[in-house]
Amino acid sequence: MSKARLVITAITVENRSVAEVVATYGISRSWVYELLARYRAEGEAAYEPRSRRPKTSPKALDTAVVELIVRLRKELTESGHDAGPETIAWHLSHHHRLNVSKATIARHLARHGLVTPEPKKRPKSSYIRFEAAMPNQAWQSDFTHYRLTRPDGRPGIEVEIITWLDDHSRYALHISAHRRITTSIVVATFRDTAAQHGIPTSTLTDNGMVYTVRHASLSHRGGRNGFEHQLRLWGVIQKNSRPGHPTTCGKVERFQQTLKKWLNAQPGQPATTVELQALLDRFRHEYNHRRPHRSLPHRATPAAVYDTMPKATPGPWTDTQTHERVRTDTVSKAGNVTLRIGSQMHHIGIGRTYAGTCIILLVQDLDVRVVNATTGELLRELTIDPPATTSPPTNHQAHPRNDKHPNLHPAGSGVRHDLRHHMVGLTGFEPAASSSRTTRATKLRHSPRAERVYRRSTRPSTKECPGEGPIAESRAGGVLGAAGQGMAQPVVAST
Repeated sequence: MSKARLVITAITVENRSVAEVVATYGISRSWVYELLARYRAEGEAAYEPRSRRPKTSPKALDTAVVELIVRLRKELTESGHDAGPETIAWHLSHHHRLNVSKATIARHLARHGLVTPEPKKRPKSSYIRFEAAMPNQAWQSDFTHYRLTRPDGRPGIEVEIITWLDDHSRYALHISAHRRITTSIVVATFRDTAAQHGIPTSTLTDNGMVYTVRHASLSHRGGRNGFEHQLRLWGVIQKNSRPGHPTTCGKVERFQQTLKKWLNAQPGQPATTVELQALLDRFRHEYNHRRPHRSLPHRATPAAVYDTMPKATPGPWTDTQTHERVRTDTVSKAGNVTLRIGSQMHHIGIGRTYAGTCIILLVQDLDVRVVNATTGELLRELTIDPPATTSPPTNHQAHPRNDKHPNLHPAGSGVRHDLRHHMVGLTGFEPAASSSRTTRATKLRHSPRAERVYRRSTRPSTKECPGEGPIAESRAGGVLGAAGQGMAQPVVAST
């Protein structure tokens, strides 16, 4: 029961005096008389509370402005763009010369039922924000999935879209669609983007296998894939988010949400990757040059910030970590073994004389030594040539077939596979090409881990190896023993 009903009932039904009612309920005399007058004029409607809204609101928005806000909300939503209060306020200010606060716009959107409540959404204040100080100081990358549409309207195949985004300006550096994203595609898009915009100081990605293999299986952990090898070659710092923390790469994640929202709103859905790429190019231009960005000063476009700011460049390389691994293998019938470095398969020639021989590969970055697992003989020592190009290429050409030397197997740009087993040596060692190679080979020979693993693998055993007798060589025939005692035999050229 409302207080107005109690007051009116006490006077009209119980016949109590106004002074007594005022003292009992602690109200003013004027309000009692106002309630009585309202009761005599309206009856029981006087019991209901009345609105406290003022009769006039001089500062209230005009009806036409409210209708414009509702229309902008609808148009932006249908076109696949952000349609929040900040975006609507920007359009009102730049296209209609109207300055309306975000709170006012949000209030009218809620009043018209255009806001979906999200009470469980994590507040933005709880996140720790970070941003690169200059363009090209950090690039974020990720890929997402998008399903094509068949001409008859049925769902088609699912393709993947890779993105390279500048962390400072949110400039979309590269967007492309592919059937499946692989490490080679990541490397190719990174090189193409760097050729157009310059080499960045660092990259920030998640822990996908196309970006890093640091969380791979134990047999691959500690190695590098093609992308990691490319970053090391150019001196680019690689940063990866912690597993289970996608907000670290939140800028590119939010960009993909905007991209897919825009793609889903297009009337003509793509049926092929070519059509999808055309839409991606259109979105990239609109996103970079026309769409205001909320996180940039004065809601500038990404292109305005990226083009006017000085660009960061890679600093001096300070990473001293090397990639060491020991692998056992058997020489093939063709007289070679395979080794994958930087996601590229290399064919290392040993000689058909050693076909079926069990060998140990001692690998330290690009330095490789091939040792006979039975005798400790050093069969070959070489350095894999890195890609000759140290700056981003502008095009990619396929390697022509070598009909003159069919045993040469090119496996990547700038990689040379010369079969040096055709050269006869006096002691089985390959001649050093330069003093730097000698220094790097010396480091490999004195690598504690390589020698320790090799010694364990050459303990006396009765195990048969294909093409060899029982392994009965003592541990003294290790890598250092082979190098110091001249145990290796001359390598005979195959015919």
